[in-house]
Amino acid sequence: MASDTNFIDDFHWLMDVLQDIDVGLVILNREFEVELWNSFMQNHSARMPDEVLGHNLFELFPELPASWFKRKAEAVFVLHNSAFTTWEQRPYLFRFKSYRPITSIAEYMYQNSTLIPLTDTRGQVNHICLIIYDVTEVAVNRLQLQAANAKLHTLSRTDGLTGLLNRKSWETELHVEFRRFQRHQHGSSLLMFDIDHFKKVNDTYGHPTGDEVIRRTAKVVKDALRDIDVAGRYGGEEFAVILTDTDANGAKVVAERLRTTIEQLTINHEGNSLQFTISLGIAELNPAITDPGAWIEAADRALYKAKHAGRNNSVIFSN
Repeated sequence: MASDTNFIDDFHWLMDVLQDIDVGLVILNREFEVELWNSFMQNHSARMPDEVLGHNLFELFPELPASWFKRKAEAVFVLHNSAFTTWEQRPYLFRFKSYRPITSIAEYMYQNSTLIPLTDTRGQVNHICLIIYDVTEVAVNRLQLQAANAKLHTLSRTDGLTGLLNRKSWETELHVEFRRFQRHQHGSSLLMFDIDHFKKVNDTYGHPTGDEVIRRTAKVVKDALRDIDVAGRYGGEEFAVILTDTDANGAKVVAERLRTTIEQLTINHEGNSLQFTISLGIAELNPAITDPGAWIEAADRALYKAKHAGRNNSVIFSN
């Protein structure tokens, strides 16, 4: 065992002071054998000092990232500089359970860790001190804040009734897709549709049933589209879908799939049972369309033709 027998004696007085502080202290030699194990480590690992002292750290704790830790430690041994790791880089080093009631949502203790070179009287570093800080409360608060911010961001972009993008966010995506077309000339199509005779649905069955019709329509849209497509509630009973890398004929296939699925759908809500249809307009992006507004107008004109052709159909825009 590569160990300086006088080394630990020189630090006993210091460890008497540090034994009860609320951080983990481990002293390791060059072979990564444990030469000091304080009460924090004892309490959280449920391993007494006589179980770990003189034993290899990685044999004691096989879950430790041995390769990563050895690389980090070797730099400390050679360069005589401290090394730090935060919970954001690696949530924990030791898989200790979290027992803090205030942060009970965390299964394991989040940890920051520091490796400090310990220089002996000859100026050599044959030991390092590993310090483990319990930062669970800070980490959980940060993660909860991030989750809350992400939820707020999602809510700000999402239509509350359908779960699709709201009009403002969808139009932002439309501008992004239009700029992509200008750079790369990749074809995309815009699909706009609305629910036929929706006012009659509201008047006959009431707004709650009308809302259910809109929700179920949105679900059909979600189920039918690819991850790269972008769907939004454009307003009222009107929906809009950006079909990325899709020409007009491909968009017509998608439109017909949506139309026939909804035509076969039966809504049962609050004692009401009804069926409904949709009309769809399709506009493929091309150099003649000079801005996003013109793209929407083209799809809207195709939708208008679908309505006046008897509804429950889909029409491709043509000049």
